[in-house]
Amino acid sequence: MDRPNLVRALSVCASVVLGASLVASCSSDTPGASDESTTSQFSYQVPVDLPTTNAGTDVGASKYTQMLSARLYPGVFVAGPSGQMIPNTDLVRTQALPGAQRIVQYTLSDQAVFSDGAPVTCTDYLLTFTAGKNPALFGSFMPLFEEVERLDCAPGSKTFDVVFAPGHGAQWRELFGPGTVLPAHAVAEKLGTDEAGLNAQLGSRDVATLRGVAQVWRDGFDLANFDPAMHASFGPYTIDSVGEAGQVNLVANERYYGDAPLTSEVVVWPGAAASAQINGTGNLRVADLAEPNPAWLDINAEGNELDVTSVVGSLTESLTFSETGPWSLATNRQALSKCADPNAVAAASSAAAGVEVPAVLTHVLSHNDPLARRFDDIVAPHAGVDIAAASAAGGLELRVGYAHPSPRMAAMVESIRATCEPAGISVIDVTASTGAGATLRELGRVDVGEWGEDVVVEGTIDAMLRPVNPQTEYTIPSTRAADLDAMRKRETELWDELPSLPLAAQPRSFAVDRKLTNVIVYTGPTGIGWNMDRWQLRPASADNSAPKAP
Repeated sequence: MDRPNLVRALSVCASVVLGASLVASCSSDTPGASDESTTSQFSYQVPVDLPTTNAGTDVGASKYTQMLSARLYPGVFVAGPSGQMIPNTDLVRTQALPGAQRIVQYTLSDQAVFSDGAPVTCTDYLLTFTAGKNPALFGSFMPLFEEVERLDCAPGSKTFDVVFAPGHGAQWRELFGPGTVLPAHAVAEKLGTDEAGLNAQLGSRDVATLRGVAQVWRDGFDLANFDPAMHASFGPYTIDSVGEAGQVNLVANERYYGDAPLTSEVVVWPGAAASAQINGTGNLRVADLAEPNPAWLDINAEGNELDVTSVVGSLTESLTFSETGPWSLATNRQALSKCADPNAVAAASSAAAGVEVPAVLTHVLSHNDPLARRFDDIVAPHAGVDIAAASAAGGLELRVGYAHPSPRMAAMVESIRATCEPAGISVIDVTASTGAGATLRELGRVDVGEWGEDVVVEGTIDAMLRPVNPQTEYTIPSTRAADLDAMRKRETELWDELPSLPLAAQPRSFAVDRKLTNVIVYTGPTGIGWNMDRWQLRPASADNSAPKAP
């Protein structure tokens, strides 16, 4: 098909695209939007804070900012609800060239522009690449850029090449994911230069030159200090304003080069906002729930329009460790893994969530990947508890944080505390004790000093309990069944290194208005809002008595 329209393709109920299992969940209704669906009161609540729109920062990655920013800064590929990678050909065409060294050519659409009229160019992608290659300087968290050798980009060009290090590049489709490619021209203006000047700075590789770029990239997209000029969008929505409660008011991007959103205005509320009050207005249409049975929602109450669906998600809840201090040592991490019982952690999570989630011991694959069983012999030795081996880290303290206060995650940490206590390891839940969510930025890390030297930064937490996407968290030499040996070798290496300790699948719960069409449950990083621009309320005159399939 020549230039297929991505947003239309994502909503079409065709088994060839989305899988036969999703056909029943798509609506055949295509009525015009009612007055109710086009007001700014159409509300969607996410389970986390909304500190930034930059999903490439360590803070954005911790909070899964993609839930908001995926429809502002679309990815080169879009992960569909069944995990398939759908090319965003409205935005860009890609071609992986044959050869021993992977090179991928990108051609951006001539129609792709930002909401302020500036063209989307390769400099936007060069900025992301530079940030990803320099995590200590930029405060970024995009691990897959470790594999990229260079990005060739002439200022203003609609074409560019990404060159991978020899033997790497299997996950090239996961590069430039949702929320990570930002308006470079806005960054340039903030720095007092133009796109060509920024392009030159990015190519300099000089710490002193890049430090100012890094500061604007890292902090310029913070929503607490919302700057409309910085938040130019090239997705179906753009930000109109940010409210006092942290809610982000989205409006249709009039310069969007694809299909216009079916609901032209959406308010995205952070998890800490008063859900009961939002729901009380009758305008809460979708909620990605932090807990499956929130006190504010009585699904049996008269007049309730929300159905709740709980599922086992695709992400793996894992402990990500500090880069400094005693927990930067693989031997101590391995000792902890001998007492942190994944089966007990999964049971604690299941009891709190009301959804039976499995323990997960693989790094490179999700629990629901058909290949996962081919790794049983590698992960089985890590499934039990060995207090004698865990005692090698006896006397150490592990401070654990997570992104937002959560009784379920508190139960998971308590499980680890209980099973590790006999080994002499003290596990402290700092989120439960402080009531404040944690981010990857609070882990101990090695930063870049004023003159480019390494500087050790002490962290306030030693490990972060967080949902991990195996497709973007770890570099993997192959993603194909034909290269199973290479994947198995990488899994073994990750168990030796233990940058993160996999524990259990993430349970997910969603509340959805029965009158809302085109909502398709997705449990990856962008959450249920992955196709937010296709959501639409049925007109008030429609028969709303039948509940909608998830």
